[in-house]
Amino acid sequence: MTAKISSSSFDFLKQLQKNNNRDWFAKHKDRYDQELAQIAGFADDLLERMNKHDQIENESGKKCLYRIYRDTRFSKDKTPYKNHWSGNLRRATKKLRGSYYFHIEPGKSFLGGGFWNPEPADLKRIREEIAYDASEFHKIFNNKTFKSTFGTLKGEQIQTTPKGFDPKHPEIKLLRYKQFILIREFSDKEVLDANFIKEVNETFKRMRPFLNYMSEILTSDVNGISLV
Repeated sequence: MTAKISSSSFDFLKQLQKNNNRDWFAKHKDRYDQELAQIAGFADDLLERMNKHDQIENESGKKCLYRIYRDTRFSKDKTPYKNHWSGNLRRATKKLRGSYYFHIEPGKSFLGGGFWNPEPADLKRIREEIAYDASEFHKIFNNKTFKSTFGTLKGEQIQTTPKGFDPKHPEIKLLRYKQFILIREFSDKEVLDANFIKEVNETFKRMRPFLNYMSEILTSDVNGISLV
């Protein structure tokens, strides 16, 4: 049976948003556990589909999910719970880099993927490759299907020139990125559709050219020699 996102999952999140406190959550813990089990089932189905065309290291759908409890230690917002369901599927082996992310929230659902915060050495290597030859990067983003699905590259950028690079480099706008993220947003109607799981799988599959391109960069040196 194909897993789907239930309208009850949205209803729970809407109620939680209005009652984001520990007393309410404790009284509705059984309801939370039921909805969590459904989301984990969705993630299980997605994991099975993804492993047919990629290698994912998560052992189960439940282990893909992020906890609903917020870390409020360093935040001005002290509400204890998140208003969304979310999960991350990590690509397996040293050769396959990047990950896939899903975020289910009334009015704010989206799929994401790529490289959220590359380590300094990885970021430097990515920038070196872009500075040397960004033609493959542009080829991927100019692909009609890819472009219609994800639009442009997302992620934070620095306002200055990265250290060691020419401020007049023709690819300076790309070189300023410090995150390399793909995003596709979905309406509530699309999320609740029975075919949403298929659309998620297909969307993640469409990310693959970019993830593989970045994986090749991050697993080879400036001379193109494999490091793994």
